[in-house]
Amino acid sequence: MRFYNTLTRKVEAFTPSRKGVVSMYNCGPTVYWNMQLGNLRAYTFVDVLRRSLEYMGLAVEQVMNFTDVGHLSDDGDEGEDKMEKTARKTGQTVWDIAQHYIDSVKSDFREMNFLTPVRWARATDHIDDMISLVKKIEENGFTYETDQALYFDISKMPDYTRLQGGQSLDEKRVGVREELNIDPDKRNPADFALWIKAVGKHAKQTMRWESPWGVGFPGWHIECSAMGTKYLGETIDIHTGGEDHISVHHPNERAQNYGAFQKEVVRFWLHNMFLMVDGGRMGKSEGNAYELSDVKDKGFEPMDLRYFFLTAHYRTKQNFTWDNLQSARNARLKLIAAVRKLYGSAEGRTGRVSASYRQSFISALENDLMLPEVMALVWKLLRDDEVTVEDRLATVLDFDRVLGLRLKGQTEVSPSIDGKLEKKVEQMIGLRDDARKHGDWDKADKIRSELREMGIEIEDLPEGTVWRTKSR
Repeated sequence: MRFYNTLTRKVEAFTPSRKGVVSMYNCGPTVYWNMQLGNLRAYTFVDVLRRSLEYMGLAVEQVMNFTDVGHLSDDGDEGEDKMEKTARKTGQTVWDIAQHYIDSVKSDFREMNFLTPVRWARATDHIDDMISLVKKIEENGFTYETDQALYFDISKMPDYTRLQGGQSLDEKRVGVREELNIDPDKRNPADFALWIKAVGKHAKQTMRWESPWGVGFPGWHIECSAMGTKYLGETIDIHTGGEDHISVHHPNERAQNYGAFQKEVVRFWLHNMFLMVDGGRMGKSEGNAYELSDVKDKGFEPMDLRYFFLTAHYRTKQNFTWDNLQSARNARLKLIAAVRKLYGSAEGRTGRVSASYRQSFISALENDLMLPEVMALVWKLLRDDEVTVEDRLATVLDFDRVLGLRLKGQTEVSPSIDGKLEKKVEQMIGLRDDARKHGDWDKADKIRSELREMGIEIEDLPEGTVWRTKSR
């Protein structure tokens, strides 16, 4: 496979450092609020990446973190802890806030059909690991201490800005707003905290622990370095995150890794681009920070959103609009209808995965996960009458191992909908279509209600009416 590596700024051939096994760390959510659609796009990319690696026969050791302490409202070292801020607003404890939104993340993962990480790593469960790693960084001479914090000294790492494209440290200093630096003993505005002391504005911090540098809490960046290397070792094949991590969080992680282990720990840094909304920025202040619940409230299903994300390459910005999501829904339902038709035509006969289509599928995935090519290939396959219906069905279901659209689960003719019942559903839809043609809307609505009572959902598309059993 070949991936674009942010560290080298080029597409490179990827092979795991251990034969047959890929170590992958994914920057997870800060659990102070529900995930937004931009987060779900990022984790769709992560999920497809893992599924693709496994499709190629590789085992994936996937670790993803929950940030439940240390992420301040500014990505540097300013503002207040996001968890504490939400707790204060809601009147709940930070521990209750964390658990509530951890449960919310896991629920969204299930609904979006994301594979569960091999390990979820919660920051507050790994404070001792962070302290141990910070000690190593300190022993290696990369830190200095003030009355407010223990800092990583970025001047000790000349290529600190390599992930950002090699920006010089002088440019980096100019780029940081001096007025944000309220610690008078901080040497460089871009130096970042490894441990924040419970003094000054953080004196009332609820989450606090004893450490060699005094009572306090870890900086945001250290958790990923500590948990990543704890579970995956000193060589990590792939590290993912959003493009917003390229400027601060990931350069800081990389610096910490080097400070502790004196080498490049992460081999491939992969970043997905932003999700736009109506052509502009998505955010709470813009009033368009949509969540999965908003999508469902509009009558869409999580798989509609997943299909939408699959239509764009992860390294291009994608524009979310409700019309675009509707188009994705129409296409997905058309896909379901096509697969259901294959099931009916195959009549239980088992087919084989098409070797030529599978090779084209693999080639597109190997080319930095070129999903638009993959989706075009799926539609080409479904229309290819030179491939038997049994083989087309076997092939599209094989592709769904990567796409994760639950095609088999939603379209396979099960015993409960087979035979006479399926025939009856088709007959009822035919009667409804006839009623609609003659303007008998009462009769059409009555048939729809009867179908709903039978556990059948229908949707009218330009291509015709499609139906399926209610989502399981």
